[in-house]
Amino acid sequence: MNAVELMRASFEAAVAAADPLRVLAAHLPDRPAGRVVVVGAGKAAASMALAVERAWPDVLLEGVVITRYAHGAPTKRIRVVEAGHPVPDAAGELAAREIQQLVSHLKQGDLLLVLVSGGGSSLLSLPVPDVSMAALKSVTSMLLASGAPIGEMNVVRKHLSQIAGGRLAATATARGARVIALIISDVTGDAPTDIASGPCAADPSTYQDALAVLSRWNVKAPDEVLSWLRRGANGEVPETPKPDDPLFDEVENRVIATAHQSLEAGADVFRSAGINAVLLGDTVTGEAREVAQVYAALVREIRVHSQPFTPPVALISGGECTVTLPAGTRGRGGRCTEFLLSLAIELDGTRGVCALACDTDGIDGSEDNAGAWLACESTPEIMSKNSPRPTLDRHDAYGFFLEAGQLIITGPTRTNVNDFRVILIQ
Repeated sequence: MNAVELMRASFEAAVAAADPLRVLAAHLPDRPAGRVVVVGAGKAAASMALAVERAWPDVLLEGVVITRYAHGAPTKRIRVVEAGHPVPDAAGELAAREIQQLVSHLKQGDLLLVLVSGGGSSLLSLPVPDVSMAALKSVTSMLLASGAPIGEMNVVRKHLSQIAGGRLAATATARGARVIALIISDVTGDAPTDIASGPCAADPSTYQDALAVLSRWNVKAPDEVLSWLRRGANGEVPETPKPDDPLFDEVENRVIATAHQSLEAGADVFRSAGINAVLLGDTVTGEAREVAQVYAALVREIRVHSQPFTPPVALISGGECTVTLPAGTRGRGGRCTEFLLSLAIELDGTRGVCALACDTDGIDGSEDNAGAWLACESTPEIMSKNSPRPTLDRHDAYGFFLEAGQLIITGPTRTNVNDFRVILIQ
């Protein structure tokens, strides 16, 4: 394989390592004897539901899961609803209400199996009674544009939801049901409370924390959102369940796939080809273009001084960078293509360096691509023919790689363990 083919194979291995159809069955509990209700939300929810059906062909299953548009799967016993992401919509709200109704009618001895994956925060949107869906959509859009990290966004969303922040588990255990959540992690640290806003996990954050997030990122939330959060901070409405709440004695959160596992699978492809592969971490955050600047400095050190690694070497990393859009900006692309274009600019025609950056869910930001790649041989010529710096400033990395013919389009992968980046130094 050439360099680009090797990077593509590495990315495909990373995605396969988080495929619910491959990994979920091993994490199911013993075959249940009683009633089983299956609910869930996220970009992997449909394939997770299909995996449950295949693993338990003779078990009576009922329930509903919510996934992003075009991420469905052919389930037979568990209904799949497609809804809006990253901004919630009416379809998601209706399905979330259905899930809440199912859970509120559980009985002693029932098992609630909750399938959780990245994207669930917006898909499983059931706002508190005093906050409208329009207001929830508005504050979500503003948080997305602000550059706030996903963990801080979820602090706000937990405190505007009837389901997130452990409230789904609270409803189930109050009815006497046992709760098992199977989780595919798309967040740094893999804490269940942070993944899809933790519908079955204790929430250590507070209403005051949510207000602080809005203030820190200069988000002018609708009045009804601010009113609700202030009432919570004043103790006028109940907090989310906290880690010392005994309800969690009947709840188990099992993380079944992580970014680190996927990075290791990607690294094995290079190792099998006789190339050293170094994991730079699965928790990389920050502005995509600034992260690229740091990585470019490391690449130059390796190329010039063979320190701290001797070429050939593949630098592999994951996590979730951000892209802050100035007011009025209508760019195309996402954090992976933005990272890659910034990396190309910083390397300034350095030979012998290839790179790939893709989102493992198959969709990088606003368009139809998973990400893009840079080729060792062709990138310097492409850079000289185009205007990369103005393109980056317009946040139009998609347009740059479209013209270069270097987009990677996979379609929805029906899983999500965040970004996969590799820089191959030959």
